[in-house]
Amino acid sequence: MGLWAKAAEMAGKAPPERNRYVDFLRALSILAVVVGHWLVAAPYMKDGAVVGGHLLGILPWTQWLTWGFQVMPLFFFVGGFSNGVSWAATRAKGGTFPDWFGGRVQRLINPVMPLFLVWSLFALGGTALGVDRDVVKMATQLALIPVWFLAVYLIVSALVPFSHAAWRGWGMGSFWALVAGAVMVDYLSIGLGVPAVNWLNFLFVWLAIHQLGYRWQEGRFGQRFAWFAVSLAVLGALVKFGPYPVAMIGVPGSDLSNSMPPTIALLALGNMQIGLALTLEPVMRRLLQKAWLWTATVLVNGMIMTVYLWHLTAFVLVMVAAWLMGGVGLHAAPGSREWWLARPVWFVLYIAALLPLIAVFSPFERMGSAAGKGGMKQVPYWRLILGLALICLGLTLTAAISIASPEGVTGLRFWVVVLPFIGAGLVGFGPAYTLAKRLDR
Repeated sequence: MGLWAKAAEMAGKAPPERNRYVDFLRALSILAVVVGHWLVAAPYMKDGAVVGGHLLGILPWTQWLTWGFQVMPLFFFVGGFSNGVSWAATRAKGGTFPDWFGGRVQRLINPVMPLFLVWSLFALGGTALGVDRDVVKMATQLALIPVWFLAVYLIVSALVPFSHAAWRGWGMGSFWALVAGAVMVDYLSIGLGVPAVNWLNFLFVWLAIHQLGYRWQEGRFGQRFAWFAVSLAVLGALVKFGPYPVAMIGVPGSDLSNSMPPTIALLALGNMQIGLALTLEPVMRRLLQKAWLWTATVLVNGMIMTVYLWHLTAFVLVMVAAWLMGGVGLHAAPGSREWWLARPVWFVLYIAALLPLIAVFSPFERMGSAAGKGGMKQVPYWRLILGLALICLGLTLTAAISIASPEGVTGLRFWVVVLPFIGAGLVGFGPAYTLAKRLDR
């Protein structure tokens, strides 16, 4: 049975009460990020070497495009909806937090393991073959950039018992409290120059967006277009009169990033996108009754983490192939007419490189989803918390400093690579599971 036929079969089994728009927004948000990454990364040949250009820095007007392509807020919003449903169901059945969260971790982390292994082997092999270590580090760090998001999402998911309880107790008060926290953090970090405090907005901003998912799940989101219009006005004011840049992702050379860590400008963008998405919900839910669109949504969601995790690996593979062929296609200046006309061709090449990666590695995602449905029972809290901390630390360090090392014989930071694997074992699955079980005895 082909992939489309399997997706059609799964689509037909969806219960009538399922909100298909949730699945559609999940797929849309990840695909938009993929397209955005492929577009803004603009390497080109200069003096016989490949230079890592960045479109937003080369053409400042393209920074406005990030208002459409930076849609991670939608993913967290949809996450709030889904987490609210599943956590409420777990509580209704008498389940525990380890039961619920162990399954979430499996679904998110299982697809990451092969990515880590492949790029660890690349770092080891590249170093052994004498490839310039800066090249190895650049390629490895670029390919593994997507993992930062998983660390943040895992932490937000781990806090669901508290955030959901806050929502049930205080409703929108819990959202506005988080907004107030984000505003205070920006004031302290940007206005007063207090160091490091801005990292707290990884929690305040993303948890605030996540709270709105609970509101949507309970059917209490009224005045949707007004929410969009007011949020758009707030975002415009922050960019025009405040210190916030237009770009909603980091731009080389910029003193302030709206995403790393997030600012209240990104929070306003997320609210704008949520208002627009919900305004379109009635129309989209009618369209999603069409078999072809719903089947396509199910198909993409079945491999969405694989697409997200491997799309920059596909990009690197295409760039390496172009470089090995003498820089074919890399001589056009980014932003030039020739460069824009060539984008469709490059996108076809990226997709062609990504498809075999999906074929090879998407089974890991399906395995994680299948295993995660039942959760991980009888996992002590200490293992769950420690495992989460190690996983998130490993993912964060991977995105921040790379697993490739500029020093040493191997060229690999083994200690960074093993952190997520040990953490996964402590949570209750993966190669370290046996060791973790022995620790309980």
